[in-house]
Amino acid sequence: MAEKLLMGNEAFACAALEAGVGVVAGYPGTPSSEVIETVAARVADGSSSGVHVEWSTNEKAALEVLAGASYAGARTLFTCKQVGLNVASDALMSLNYVGVEGGCVLFVADDPGPISSQTEQDTRRFASFAKVPVFDPADIEQGMDMMKAAFDLSERYRTPVIVRPTTRVCHSSTFVEVAPATSARPAKGFQKDDSRWVIFPARSYRGHLEVNERLAWIEAEFSGACASPHSDCGDAGEAAEGKRASFASGFAIDEGRSYTRLSSEGLIPAVAADMGRWGRDGSRSEGDCFDGLREGAPVARETAAVASGRVSFPPCDLSRFNPVEQCGSKDALPRLGVVCGGVSAAYAREALARIRSLAEERGEKMPAFRFMQVGTPFPFPMALADEFVEGLERVFVFEELDSVVEDELVRLMGMRSAAGKKAARVYGRRSMPQAAGENSVESVFAVLERVLFEEALRDVGASSAELSDRMDAFDERRTEEAAAQASKAVSVALPARPPVLCAGCPHRGAFYAAKRALKKLRVRGVFSGDIGCYTLGNAAPLNAVDTCLCMGAGITMAQGLGVVEPDVRQLAFVGDSTFFASGLTGIANAAYNGHDITVCVLDNSTTAMTGGQPHPGTGRRLMGSQAEALSIEAALEALGVKCIEHANPHCLEESVDAVMRAVEHHGVSAVVFRAPCVDLVGSASAVRIDAEACTGCKKCITSIGCPAIGFDGSVATVDETLCIGCGLCASVCPFGVIALPGKSE
Repeated sequence: MAEKLLMGNEAFACAALEAGVGVVAGYPGTPSSEVIETVAARVADGSSSGVHVEWSTNEKAALEVLAGASYAGARTLFTCKQVGLNVASDALMSLNYVGVEGGCVLFVADDPGPISSQTEQDTRRFASFAKVPVFDPADIEQGMDMMKAAFDLSERYRTPVIVRPTTRVCHSSTFVEVAPATSARPAKGFQKDDSRWVIFPARSYRGHLEVNERLAWIEAEFSGACASPHSDCGDAGEAAEGKRASFASGFAIDEGRSYTRLSSEGLIPAVAADMGRWGRDGSRSEGDCFDGLREGAPVARETAAVASGRVSFPPCDLSRFNPVEQCGSKDALPRLGVVCGGVSAAYAREALARIRSLAEERGEKMPAFRFMQVGTPFPFPMALADEFVEGLERVFVFEELDSVVEDELVRLMGMRSAAGKKAARVYGRRSMPQAAGENSVESVFAVLERVLFEEALRDVGASSAELSDRMDAFDERRTEEAAAQASKAVSVALPARPPVLCAGCPHRGAFYAAKRALKKLRVRGVFSGDIGCYTLGNAAPLNAVDTCLCMGAGITMAQGLGVVEPDVRQLAFVGDSTFFASGLTGIANAAYNGHDITVCVLDNSTTAMTGGQPHPGTGRRLMGSQAEALSIEAALEALGVKCIEHANPHCLEESVDAVMRAVEHHGVSAVVFRAPCVDLVGSASAVRIDAEACTGCKKCITSIGCPAIGFDGSVATVDETLCIGCGLCASVCPFGVIALPGKSE
């Protein structure tokens, strides 16, 4: 093993390769893209063998490719960002019912903030809805461990498994050990079995029962419960004795023994055979049945009889992903609990270290409290959490984004109350001021410092009145300190720096030409946008994106807008990558239902916003081989588009004329704006401005907003380090004082 400094996504890719992944597919999306790129790089340099890796057309296509590969026994890895899982959800919901053969892991990177996404949705909620187990790493090292455990868990229960890191985990870096060379695990090939692979309603009903049953077993693994006192679950077996149970289906553990009453009756025979419960032929074994175990399966061979029947599968101990610690004073029983999910655990540990250091400086003791990280939020390790909250009065939860862990703890408190046990108060996203966005060390510190100060006062027996006074004084002191710190800070009014289209971006010319065309036609229009760099067309001075919902939606939303306002011209803008990913069905719908819209395809020959990945329209594959590029025009024609215009968006008049012809056509029309992304071409010489002839009208600035154009006193200027010489500004200048490179002024 070699130690390397890797970004989180690079490390996760290495972990998947070390786990023997054989087929990797996904669709680019920040913050997940580097995983597939790392796999591709290692395959290309020969350090990983036997691996197929691809950028698929979209997330649904990627997951379905991987479903087939998994059915044939290969270990598979799917990658996307949180909104990408929406696209793949149709396949995922059915795949969970059908089950998998080779381990199938979905790497879904969430984007709290959001930093580069249209939603802040929480994949942990999606996992619960889909009934798919999910891992939530706090840091890179734990994420690598989870990645490998996810493949094992997936194969053990024949279920897809989600690994859900967030942006700060994906894009942080650390030194980790990685294998210098890896190989994909051999796949046994697809075995025909209509009872498994064909999802008829009767199969779905049985599959739902299987899902519910295996979630109970997985919950037991996440809690560290063992079905045999002699199993190889390590110390967790003793810790769980007489305590831990799977709450998912109301199971319980016999007092004094660590036998979890879990039944494999609802599991398909093949899965039960993996557990050693049934034979592979589906026959029920009266005695112990281990003949169906695969070599090296992490299952103990000891069994134990339980009054309700024989249980011969001891769950593995995955409670290491849900560590519990006793912190602070060792002289008192804790009344306070701190629970964290994902990267918030790292924030909390740093905040607590700072609080501990401050307490030591003051010669004070930290009050007793318990700390728990929930690294497996679904199925929630309810039995382990039940042990954790025993004797606690208050529990504070830190997580991103939704109140997933908080809600599970509230549910646990209701169950404890119903059973006559003491229930703690739970505080989290629902009760704390911050209801959205990322946590930070500072935000966690502010809450925990106050909570621990209050707990310390309780430890010394402060009366209610004294406690109230001291806490009021604490709050006043913190307010004063914050005000003093703010007064010392240097106040500088920084200029706003909104994101803008790059200098020379072809999308700028397309938007400006479309606006000019409608003005010349003297008609009103709505510009429906889409997901990509061109969403930035909404910024001033272009103001050319009126709607943006999700990938491909601009085309279909334009149709709905046109139904309500038939006299308003509807223009839908879509990038070349998005066209193939999500635009085709909308165009087919427009042609089929007779909608009168104009589709503007912004073809810049790359997937620019996520880092320049290839797509079907480029013909270039991830691993560098070249296929015949799929034609946008041929696709439009095949889908029933009769009017297809073309234009170079850097040529203003050509573009205006093309848009006018398309808009005047009744029915579905299209304009293909074709010019490469500025990142794909070398910069030409910058344009030149005749400073003496410039009138200072600012038309070049106020019309197109190119960041390469500035204004110095009373004349326009050009930043030669940004300008690529596209010439759009020269077309806009009403006085002809801007000259293209190589032309006289």
